[in-house]
Amino acid sequence: MMSRWSIARRLFVTNLLLVLTASVAASAFAAIDIRTRSYDDAGQRTQSVASAVAASPLVLQAALSASPSATLQPYAVQVMNRGHVDFLTIMAPDRTRWTHANPSEIGKPYLGTVQPALEGQDFTETYTGTLGPSVRTIVPVKDGHGTVRALVSAGVTVQNVDAGIGVRLLAIVLLAASLVAGGALVSWLLGRYLRRVTHGWGPEQLAQLFAYYESVLHSVREGVVLVDTRGRAVIYNDQAAELLGLDTATHDPGDDGAPSGPWPRSFPAIDSLPLESSLRELFASGRQARDEIHLAGPRVLVVNQQDAVEQDAGSRGKARRLGTVATLRDRTEIESLGSELATTRTLSDALRAQTHEHANRLHLMVSLMELGRTPEALELATRDLELGQRLADDLLGAVDEPVLTALVMGKSAEAHERGVQLDLETSSLPTALDLPVQDLVTVLGNLLDNAIDAAAAAPAPRNVRLGVRADGDDVVLTVQDSGSGFAPGTLERAFEFGYSTKPSRHGRGVGLALVRQTVRRLGGTLDADPGRAPSPATADSEAMLHGARFTVTLPQNSAADTAQQGES
Repeated sequence: MMSRWSIARRLFVTNLLLVLTASVAASAFAAIDIRTRSYDDAGQRTQSVASAVAASPLVLQAALSASPSATLQPYAVQVMNRGHVDFLTIMAPDRTRWTHANPSEIGKPYLGTVQPALEGQDFTETYTGTLGPSVRTIVPVKDGHGTVRALVSAGVTVQNVDAGIGVRLLAIVLLAASLVAGGALVSWLLGRYLRRVTHGWGPEQLAQLFAYYESVLHSVREGVVLVDTRGRAVIYNDQAAELLGLDTATHDPGDDGAPSGPWPRSFPAIDSLPLESSLRELFASGRQARDEIHLAGPRVLVVNQQDAVEQDAGSRGKARRLGTVATLRDRTEIESLGSELATTRTLSDALRAQTHEHANRLHLMVSLMELGRTPEALELATRDLELGQRLADDLLGAVDEPVLTALVMGKSAEAHERGVQLDLETSSLPTALDLPVQDLVTVLGNLLDNAIDAAAAAPAPRNVRLGVRADGDDVVLTVQDSGSGFAPGTLERAFEFGYSTKPSRHGRGVGLALVRQTVRRLGGTLDADPGRAPSPATADSEAMLHGARFTVTLPQNSAADTAQQGES
């Protein structure tokens, strides 16, 4: 039955029993202590009264007179009223009473122990006399020679002592009841708070729920990151740690038996985690995000983020914001397939442009021949063949890579269609490039596309220069155009997914991001110059190429490293 109780109910019952038990135990100890102290106080009071009376010269003079009662009875009554004792008996050494609270008892023998007093000692006892049980003290009255001439007995009835104890016990009971009521109230308030924050669940249910949540966080293929309102990473699962490149050591259990899994023993701040700047900004801002693309090292991640809220029943159903929950999906493989598709499309577009250009020239040559202008048709064919052959010879003579040659020739034809002159500069290259062809086409194709677009949008003359050279064991690719370059502050953003300086349409804002991601994965470097306005003092060849300049340096062993990474 108790397993169905909520934490609030268990705490309330436990605290109530604890306070009740403590109050009862404290009251019992207090009652015993009060009873002991009350009897001790009564004995001390009777001792003081009896000693004071025994030391009075009046008592000794009356004891030696012929009629002691006539003198001592009024005196005893007066002392009883002032000394707060129930009786004061002055007697002869043979127990004959000279005074008593009840005058009819005068002259009768005293009931109680007198032997210690006859021997000259004071003593206190509890004895049942004519007034009932009482606490009494007997003190001898001695003359100048030490002879006992009389005895003085002062006492307080047990009934009156117990009456004083009852008043004190009532105060203790009231205090204990107040403590129990206060403890119950505090337990109820605390239980109400716990019932609200735990939704009325018991510890077994919470433990089971914790196990379920931990299993879910371990089993999902998506990364989960929970950031609180103070900008701290409260929870991130193993998949998130892998995708973001975070250290999972903070999730291991310690010697203190802390739970393992996605529950770190300390909450690191987002700013202290080794995250990309775009991801750090997203997590720290707490803004809503839906299917945003972000880079995390060599990975492409799709990030969704929304507020983590709790419906607080104690605040009239108002939602309380706990932070944000972000989910991360690895899109690297999809982007890789997209890159392959883009590579194929780039080659196909280049071939289409080349085919279209050749078709136009072929139609022109046919028309010239039909008009009987064979020499001019032959001259056009020869010049076209020389131009294409010179470009092919330059590439094939420098690089034994047919795909790269086809790409550049296709891009040259596409540039010619758009009124842009594509120039090639090659020098000191190895006969074969030890680079993944697909990655090479991704890098070079996107850079040439952007350069041709920029040059085509600029005033004439429109030029694009492609440089391919060797630098030790590295291959250096340089692409520069005659466009207007990048506006201040836009170059770095151009490498972000989704950002583009061109008219917005589907597929924009991806090329440069793919280029940087591919270069990083290959272990190379990418340097960018935003461009500058042409100066009249510069040479003509330099003035034409004042647009953006991109320089890519790739190591020759990138293919082997990439293959090993793919196998691992």
